[in-house]
Amino acid sequence: MQIATWNVNGIKSRIDNVCAWLEDRQPDVVCLQELKSVDENVPREAIERLGYNVATHGQKSFNGVAILSKRPLEDIEIRLPGDDGDEQARYIEATVSTDGGAVRIASLYLPNGNPLGTEKFDYKLGWMKRLISHAENRLAEEQPFVLAGDYNVIPMPEDAKNPENWRDDALFQPESRGLFRELTHLGFTDAYRACDASGGVYSFWDYQAGAWQKNNGIRIDHLMLSPQASDLLTGVMIDKDVRAWEKPSDHVPVMIELAA
Repeated sequence: MQIATWNVNGIKSRIDNVCAWLEDRQPDVVCLQELKSVDENVPREAIERLGYNVATHGQKSFNGVAILSKRPLEDIEIRLPGDDGDEQARYIEATVSTDGGAVRIASLYLPNGNPLGTEKFDYKLGWMKRLISHAENRLAEEQPFVLAGDYNVIPMPEDAKNPENWRDDALFQPESRGLFRELTHLGFTDAYRACDASGGVYSFWDYQAGAWQKNNGIRIDHLMLSPQASDLLTGVMIDKDVRAWEKPSDHVPVMIELAA
């Protein structure tokens, strides 16, 4: 089973790229972020024609997440538990059953948190704490669970071309990096790092200042695996070439393969 995550930075403006990538790579499940569209305006028909079931949790102009799957999506849940007043569309999860068993998969778009010293950074940290609590509850079910998405966290200095440029950014603060590590302390595995410990590989390049041409990137798109999912991990890839396509997102797909 191939599971990918991709922040598309606007599903309506990137639908041609999304469909071209789906046709080429044929992943089994794709977690999308930053749809920037309400559910009824997501161009799902183009994706469904390629053989995918589509579940979305959208929001006008901002945020928005989706799960695409060649197999049926079961037990779909939207919103991250822990704050009934949170209206931001940042989380969706569902179960995908395979011949080898069921895998629970979440697509998440973690808050950016900038600027520091504002309620936006507090919201980021609070959201991460809710995610950790929910993840801990899922671990008790002892099933393969994949938390895939744009975490807006640079875990380590080697996950940035120029880490010194991010010292005052919410993505690289000790608090947000520490909470990311709490997921690993619970037992979740960073799928990419489990397969490749080298630096210099990124999933995001800003549109400004020739970041793509200079490979001035950061790795902020992660697939975190429960122990049961980690046991099934057989490979990982970052599809860097997609960043060079016409009208690209500033993120590229990250994909894992599970023996499921």
